[in-house]
Amino acid sequence: MSETTRALRSDAERTVRTILEAAERVLSRNPAASMEQIAEAAGVARTTVHRRFASREALVGAMAAWATRQFAAAVEAAHPDNTPPLVALYQVTANVLRVKLDWGFAMSRALSADPEVARVHADVEERCRRLFHRAREVGVLRADVDPEWARRVYYALIHEAAESRDGDADAMATRLVDTLLRGVGTGRGLG
Repeated sequence: MSETTRALRSDAERTVRTILEAAERVLSRNPAASMEQIAEAAGVARTTVHRRFASREALVGAMAAWATRQFAAAVEAAHPDNTPPLVALYQVTANVLRVKLDWGFAMSRALSADPEVARVHADVEERCRRLFHRAREVGVLRADVDPEWARRVYYALIHEAAESRDGDADAMATRLVDTLLRGVGTGRGLG
């Protein structure tokens, strides 16, 4: 591949990313925004957006695919299979919250019928399942805790933290992992 071809491809990739980022900002504020409003926010001509994305639906689909790749990369960056479970749990949480905060509109559309999106989510779920089982094995979770239940509670906490947008991702991750591991009660049981 020639340098000219590489430069053109790189420029095209930057343009697409600029459009995707602008679309996320615009559609997060106004889900009914037009392609023209997205083009304006991206600083490109409407025709440039239409050349890259044939329809609004194609643009939203590309956003969901991009966000899904970012989500997978966020989990991978924490090395959940070989980092100590407590460290991995915090890092996965902070990384995923960053993606959910930056790509909230797109992530809300990422649970589509797209087989690639489904594959990525299944892979992330399996990695989290293994992480929660390892966490119980090393004593991060109590021995009597069902790791599947803990994982589902964790997912709910991530969802609520992302929806609340209450602070930066690191602070929310600390609060979330602390809530998961210590709860919010005084330690007194029902009995």
